[in-house]
Amino acid sequence: MQPHSWVAVVTLIALLVYVWMALGVVGARRKCGIDAPTMTGDPVLERHVRVQANTLEWLPLFLPSLWLFAIYWSDLAATILGVVWIAGRIIYALGYVADPGKREAGFIIQALATAILLFGALGRVIWMLATLGA
Repeated sequence: MQPHSWVAVVTLIALLVYVWMALGVVGARRKCGIDAPTMTGDPVLERHVRVQANTLEWLPLFLPSLWLFAIYWSDLAATILGVVWIAGRIIYALGYVADPGKREAGFIIQALATAILLFGALGRVIWMLATLGA
């Protein structure tokens, strides 16, 4: 059995990237002078909130897919795809905060990485069930 140590590292880094995005919301609040619970009123704050919220929306797709891909396919391939996802989220965040029109490249990168992980894991599980009967 593989220990999946690299996938664990990628998981933790992905969560740290999410923390970085949440701290971006805190920084934007301070810069804009908008206290919680207000979520609107300044485009900079709203962009940071969207980056953080969109990443939170993707984590439930990404993390289980990452782990299932590692278990059913390859720890190394899952690790590489996980790093690609993280890079895509960072590109997305930096682009979105600078100009919402610049978010697409990062979004596409992370969406493709997630799709490969998700459908790769699903396909492998189905194949194993069909061929091994268990």
